[in-house]
Amino acid sequence: MFSGSLASRVATRLAERHPAVESICLLHFRSPLARESEELRRLVKEEWPDATLRTQSLKREYRRIIDTALGKSFRLDRSCLSCRRTLVSRAIRYMERSGSDYVVTGEMLGQHGVGGRAMNEMAAQLGLTGRVLRPLCADEPGRLPDTLEEWSRVPNRRIGRRDLEEALPRWAGDLGLDPRDPMSSRHRCKLTSPGFGDRAAHLLHDAGFTLNELRLLDFPLFYEVRPSAKIVVALDEQEKRDLQTLFLPQDLRVYTAAPHGPMTLVRTRWEGKDDEAKEAVIRLAARITATHVGENGGAIIPIYYRFESDNERMLVNVSPFASCHEIAVLDNVEVVPLERVSLSVG
Repeated sequence: MFSGSLASRVATRLAERHPAVESICLLHFRSPLARESEELRRLVKEEWPDATLRTQSLKREYRRIIDTALGKSFRLDRSCLSCRRTLVSRAIRYMERSGSDYVVTGEMLGQHGVGGRAMNEMAAQLGLTGRVLRPLCADEPGRLPDTLEEWSRVPNRRIGRRDLEEALPRWAGDLGLDPRDPMSSRHRCKLTSPGFGDRAAHLLHDAGFTLNELRLLDFPLFYEVRPSAKIVVALDEQEKRDLQTLFLPQDLRVYTAAPHGPMTLVRTRWEGKDDEAKEAVIRLAARITATHVGENGGAIIPIYYRFESDNERMLVNVSPFASCHEIAVLDNVEVVPLERVSLSVG
């Protein structure tokens, strides 16, 4: 199981160098909850030029990863364990098809709150006892054990997770690997971004939500207007390019006259609203958009809007909110902050 993280790469190299291992195959999973990166293929090409790389998409399973324990709030440790279970379950199928003997992971004890007992119980429930190798969970991580069976157990390690993370770059260098970690879970997994898990857990309660709606959660400026409207604001040029691909015919586009101003997507069930309710949503979206112009103080700002299925644009003049904090305390608007996270490749 090859995520491309430094831990995954070190574990893979250690397994590859064990004298009992004849060959390895790298299995990488793509998910709507993970950021894509060209770094993966670069790392494989440079560090495993002769290895087979297989990628699989988690199109149906991603809903099970966001574990809210039915009605409870999002917790990363629960979702992390659900994710590991999903990935290992898929890896079993590939292991059987390819005639492999073991599944190798770069797991570390205590990572995102998941301990050794949970790891072992999961392996037992999946019928994989003794067939999951975790090189970084050994008593002496970085040391090749005499037998592969030693790696299939998770003892109480004598090295802490933080010490292990600090040692990984050194071990990587000793193993001929790039010590940088551009694909760590902190950069790759969206659920580790503060706020994203809460947004995703809330979205799961909506029946029939789509991958398009899940992608809207990537934007830092995401406003949920009760009972059924979503307002997403894109500020910089990259955000606007990304948002541009997500507009549906029934969505409302809201924007300023300025060429580099914010662009806003509004999604709601318009057919269920009377004219007054529609106007209230449009005006709120216009005021939120005007607030993020950021250069007019309390001046009235002209804001354009149009439906994607209609070429006719309309104009409304609105006053911006005094601050983003004023938006956040509105009775009918829920704001779950999201940190801006970019994939580091340096």
